[in-house]
Amino acid sequence: QVQLVESGGGLVQAGGSLRLSCAVTGRTFSNYAMGWFRQSPGKERELIAAINWSGGSIYYTNSVKGRFTISRDNGKNTVYLQMNSLKPEDTAVYYCAARYDPINDYVFQYDYWGQGTQVTVAS
Repeated sequence: QVQLVESGGGLVQAGGSLRLSCAVTGRTFSNYAMGWFRQSPGKERELIAAINWSGGSIYYTNSVKGRFTISRDNGKNTVYLQMNSLKPEDTAVYYCAARYDPINDYVFQYDYWGQGTQVTVAS
């Protein structure tokens, strides 16, 4: 069983930065594609960033391109989301997710989820 634990959320002023971390235990982390999702009230959960097993392929949704950076450290079994130039519309619960896939470059469906961490951006 794969377990994911997010950390790093909080309250920040617009224009500020936060770095989310997601620690993964239970399986060989380097075999897993990782994604960051977010969900705000009244909206569906959306994939905002994804990174493949090697870190060589990365996806961003348009609304975060140029502001957010996803990365992974396979030695620490951790995936990160660096969020810069935050906007009030980035306010949401952020979730990391994992899927066993040591092959494909882009993965958009996930099987394991963290509990979520709240990010609030004040205007």
